[in-house]
Amino acid sequence: MKFAVLVFPGSNCDIDCYKAVEETIGQPVDYVWHTATDLSAYDCIIVPGGFSYGDYLRCGAISRFAPVMNEVAKAAEQGKYIIGICNGFQILTEAGLLPGALLRNTGMKFVCHDSVLQVENNNTPFTSEYELGEEIIIPIAHGEGNYYCDEETLEKLKTNNQIVFTYKNNPNGSLNNIAGVSNERGNVVGMMPHPERAVNEVLGTTDGKRMFTSILNSWRDQHDTASIR
Repeated sequence: MKFAVLVFPGSNCDIDCYKAVEETIGQPVDYVWHTATDLSAYDCIIVPGGFSYGDYLRCGAISRFAPVMNEVAKAAEQGKYIIGICNGFQILTEAGLLPGALLRNTGMKFVCHDSVLQVENNNTPFTSEYELGEEIIIPIAHGEGNYYCDEETLEKLKTNNQIVFTYKNNPNGSLNNIAGVSNERGNVVGMMPHPERAVNEVLGTTDGKRMFTSILNSWRDQHDTASIR
């Protein structure tokens, strides 16, 4: 399975994501610059955190126009796995690949600490190794992580089981404590917490590791190859 980690001017979690793939599941992974116009070689695309384009206008508002995002949209239509983490989540919502928007934290401060999440949907390629309702510890680091959508969209998220993670203790004012959502198909997920920072005991938690094994095993199941549990 081949992974792409996108890199925008201002990305700062790209190395974390690269290392998480390399050291956690040992799969081929490349950095892909935001000007790239072909992602056909990749099975999973990671849109990492950071401050793309300095967060000018709005977080992700400029990045969504980068050439590579046209290819991300194509990959999503093809059913490839796409995950946006923190700023990557913001970019995916700006690009219309995920519903809703990320607003300024209600406390108007940058928050950076471990957060307890509840797994609301373990029937995605990114969460299949978790138990439904399981509580996991994943760190957060954001100033604009306040998830918002209108009532109609919220009802659709609930009906289609698109709410993937919720916060146990809401750190930013997110509607319904939402920490991560998927598209209707389930192959695109965005989340504010950082699973790539939770893959080694030295980091204080390994609860993010199963997200990467979930991705690999889901892909292997889909392609009828041996899964690693």
